[in-house]
Amino acid sequence: MSPQQQHEITTLLVLIATSAAIGALFNKSLLFVTIVLFIYIIFMLGNVFKLHDWLLEQKSELPDAQGYWGEIFNELHLLERKKNKQQKLLSVALSRFKKAAEALPDGVVILSQQNEIEWVNPIASSLLGIAYPRDAGQKINNLIRHPNFQRYLSKEKFSKTITIPSPDNAENILTIQIIPFGYKQKMIFCRDVTHIHKLEEMRTNFVSNVSHEMRSPLTVLTGYLEMFSDNIPKDEKSFKLGLENMYQQAMRMQRLVTDLLALSKMETAPIEHAKQVDVATLLITLKENAEVLGQHKKQTITLDADEDVKLRGNVHELHSLFANLINNAVRYTQENGSIKISWKKQGNEAVFSVSDNGPGIAAKHIPHLTERFYRADIDRSRESGGTGLGLAIVKYAAERHDGRLVISSSLGEGSTFKCYFPEQRISA
Repeated sequence: MSPQQQHEITTLLVLIATSAAIGALFNKSLLFVTIVLFIYIIFMLGNVFKLHDWLLEQKSELPDAQGYWGEIFNELHLLERKKNKQQKLLSVALSRFKKAAEALPDGVVILSQQNEIEWVNPIASSLLGIAYPRDAGQKINNLIRHPNFQRYLSKEKFSKTITIPSPDNAENILTIQIIPFGYKQKMIFCRDVTHIHKLEEMRTNFVSNVSHEMRSPLTVLTGYLEMFSDNIPKDEKSFKLGLENMYQQAMRMQRLVTDLLALSKMETAPIEHAKQVDVATLLITLKENAEVLGQHKKQTITLDADEDVKLRGNVHELHSLFANLINNAVRYTQENGSIKISWKKQGNEAVFSVSDNGPGIAAKHIPHLTERFYRADIDRSRESGGTGLGLAIVKYAAERHDGRLVISSSLGEGSTFKCYFPEQRISA
């Protein structure tokens, strides 16, 4: 028993004893004790009513009282202050949590024990198509109806993540993981992994395409080798033809490996900005190489290069970029055709251009030309010795130098390939 309680009981006993003693003087002790107890009860009820009114109205200040009730009200006041302080701390903590969750790159959804939506950050709203706060209180499985998610939510085994299409856009792929917390509450984390999914798809297609590209020349090589090992041709002409075909296919594989290595190196090597590249001199060498490559076609190749316009970048990557565009023009332009190579400054940009009067490219193929192993004409490309990686290298090298590739072409009217480089890459 606390001292306050002991004091209150002592006070009550003293009042009873005093009233009894005074009542004895008038031979009415019971009446006096009854009156004192009635007054005491009225006093107690008054304080009870004050406390009840305060609890109902939730006033900021507690009522005044004397004695033991004063102690009770004081304790309640201290508890109220403590509660308000804790609420403020909780409010600040909740505000910080919400701000942190809103800044997360992942979507966050908080669910109640009954899987009802309690809170959603903006990323989750966009990824899952949840309109918060309108959808607050809705069951999550009414909004995300994918079977995999429904099974995942019902099993309540959340050690692994699941992958589903976004309810808001089926083209976007999401990974979802549920984390139990609090009292049977759940927190959903979701992340947009569309780019990873596309990269994995690209990797699968890449491996498939490389295998396919390697299979054809290897079939030719192994076929001739088997023929020669079983029956060596007696005439020199057949033997020479077989060796030439094997040599061509071996060179095709070598070009393929070279292009693959070039792409791989560009994907991993840091981007260079400081080295100055004399583009005009580089193009003179590439023009001479192109004339040797297409000498049997008797093509006309012209070069118009501004010697004062230079670029900052990687000379090997720029060599690959220019060489691929020039060699493509030589390979796909007919005999007696013309090819124009240009390097000049236009406005604030430096522009490299290769134009030809070849057969041209259908409009439907142009958006896909820079995809790896994409060919507008498969048979013609392989006959010319193309690997299907040249324009992918061009685009990647241009982007690494802050540039862009623009392709314009029409069937029967030739093609023009232009690379634009920004002012910050130009070096006087």
